[in-house]
Formats: sequence, structure tokens, C-alpha cells
Amino acid sequence: MTFIATLILALGMSMDAFAAALGKGATLHRPGFKEALRTGLIFGSIEALTPLIGWALGLAASRYIMAWDHWVAFTLLAFLGGRMVMEGFRQTAVAEPCEAPQSHGFMVLATTAVATSLDALAVGVGLAFLQVNIITTALTIGAATTVMATTGVLVGRFIGPVLGKWAEVLGGVVLIAVGSTILLQHLGYTA
Repeated sequence: MTFIATLILALGMSMDAFAAALGKGATLHRPGFKEALRTGLIFGSIEALTPLIGWALGLAASRYIMAWDHWVAFTLLAFLGGRMVMEGFRQTAVAEPCEAPQSHGFMVLATTAVATSLDALAVGVGLAFLQVNIITTALTIGAATTVMATTGVLVGRFIGPVLGKWAEVLGGVVLIAVGSTILLQHLGYTA
């Protein structure tokens, strides 16, 4: 696989992480570069590990992984997104202004990152059939995801104040939409 093909693959793998990070950034109170980079590194590290895991699982387990990865991703993202939507509606119903958090917890970010990187797990299994350097490919995917997720949080910073209390609702809807898109693409529905 050429470097250009690897880069295109990496950017494709990082798009759902960008969308999820955008929603996460919108729900925070003016996240700075440090928080954006922290989020990007969590997403990027997990996104780099999943193709390695997929590669290691190899041919024997490929049909099982590919048969369920979209359902696991959809369930995790729908759960997290639904929780964010409910919390957002709960905050909008409160008369007193509620201060947005300064950062998201590690487990929330890691769970979101795992959900958005399950497609990279299946890609890793597919890459086991090709003559590729899996380490270079995984590192490229991780680096692209780090950049895209960091950018997503920083862009979300500007969207959050415009949306006010509705930012968390929108962030939850984005996660549900990403999960639904993963599921629909796997089931053969394309836009």
C-alpha cells in the first residue's frame, strides 16, 4: 500500500472521531488546546491500537469481528449520545444557569474513542490479507485521528457558546448520528 493510500485510509478512519470530538468540544466551557490535545491523544491512541488488534486476530476471527463491529459501535455511540441528549434536556429545563464542565472524564472519552474506532479493528483484520507494514499504517491512523479529534474539540469550542445549553443535546445527536451512519453503511445503505 502506498503512502498516499495509507494517508487516505487514515483520514477516512479519523472522520467519525472528528465528529464525536466536535460534539465533545461543544459541550465544554471554552476548552483550550491542552484539553483538545488530551482528547486527541486519547482518540488517536485507541484508533492506533485497534488496527493492531484486528491484525493480530487475523483470518480466523475476521468473520466474527466484521459481523458485529457495527452493532457494538452503534450501541455504544447511541447509549453515550442518548445520555448526552437526556442530560442536555435536563440542563435546559433547569432555570438556573449551569456551568459547562472544563473537561470530560477519561472513561467517557475512551468509551467514545473505542466506539468510533471499531471500524479500524475490522480494517486491521482486512489489512492482514495485504502486504502492508501494520505498524506504520496504525501509527498513521493514530496520528491522523489525533489531529482530527484535537481539531474537532477546538472547532467545538466556537460552536458551544453559540448553541448555549443546547450544545450537549447537539453533541449527543452527533454521536447517535455517527453510530447510525456506521450501522447503515455496514448494512449497505449509502447516502
